Amino acid sequence: VQLQAFGGGLVQAGGYLRLSCAASGRTFSSAVTGWFRQAPGKERLFVATISSSSGLTVYADSVKDRFTISRDIAKNTVYLQMNSLKPEDTAVYYCAVRVTGSRWYPTANRDDYDYWGQGTEVTVSS
Repeated sequence: VQLQAFGGGLVQAGGYLRLSCAASGRTFSSAVTGWFRQAPGKERLFVATISSSSGLTVYADSVKDRFTISRDIAKNTVYLQMNSLKPEDTAVYYCAVRVTGSRWYPTANRDDYDYWGQGTEVTVSS
């Protein structure tokens, strides 16, 4: 499985971006896909996750009501719509896929994920 995350960039506070995570080698039809982010000098933190099997989603409190995760199984792509961006959202965003274990319920635990993309950088200016 190869994951490619793209869509990052520079945006002003209050703006929006949409990140995409495209998979090759395996479909998202029965996977859990998560987004994580890592700011400079900090650990990689959970942002959002979705189960392609159930459609269930989970969000970090810091992004709830601003970010929306969705999937397009036909395009084998998962999206992260980020609205009302804040400077503290600045980070490298990574997508990850879980294809083993339970895939009905999404998980915020990064250790549960099997494959990771290369990351896309998001910078929010104040």
